[in-house]
Amino acid sequence: MTDHVILLHGLWMRGFALLMLHRRLMEAGFRVHRFDYMSVAATQSHILGRLQARVQEIAQEAPAVHIVGHSLGGLLALRACAGGEPLPPGRVVCLGSPLKGSAAARGFAGMGRGGEVLLGHNRELLEHGFERWNGERQVGVVAGRLALGLGAVLGRFEGDNDGTVAVDETQLPGIADHCVIETNHTGLLFSPEVARQVTRFLQSGRFDRPAA
Repeated sequence: MTDHVILLHGLWMRGFALLMLHRRLMEAGFRVHRFDYMSVAATQSHILGRLQARVQEIAQEAPAVHIVGHSLGGLLALRACAGGEPLPPGRVVCLGSPLKGSAAARGFAGMGRGGEVLLGHNRELLEHGFERWNGERQVGVVAGRLALGLGAVLGRFEGDNDGTVAVDETQLPGIADHCVIETNHTGLLFSPEVARQVTRFLQSGRFDRPAA
């Protein structure tokens, strides 16, 4: 039987942004599903409930159900796998997700009510992230270090970043592996090298390079 993969987009995006990654993972032999959600308007509990139900549904016909999340999508993937009902086997890959909290998100929130509204119901998760990953699933993180994006202004980054998220913000204690690719935040969805690394981690639990 074939492993399945659920793809989650990030803040201010919709599922169509995942089309290129979807196609490349299909070519690698996975059954792929795009999970579309309202990243600002929907409550976190509503998103997580739908995601967990979707994982359980797909698990009826799959030996493993992996989750790949871009930016906010990676944060939501970890939150969905961190507690509640046990989920079927599978790994998680986060693409440019600020797992330790986002300086850019805190910059938006500091702009006043308008900035807070733009972050929606996931504001706290975006701003503060997690202290450590203690879940059962292996988690891999792919970060970018091409500093092109609005977040570079709002976040006042020190060190490598993808224009929206700093590499340091993605290096959460407890994850299984981490790698850095020469691309910006949005480019993580379109890079063939990112797709190759995602495929390798989902298959083996390690990236095809030393951890960054």
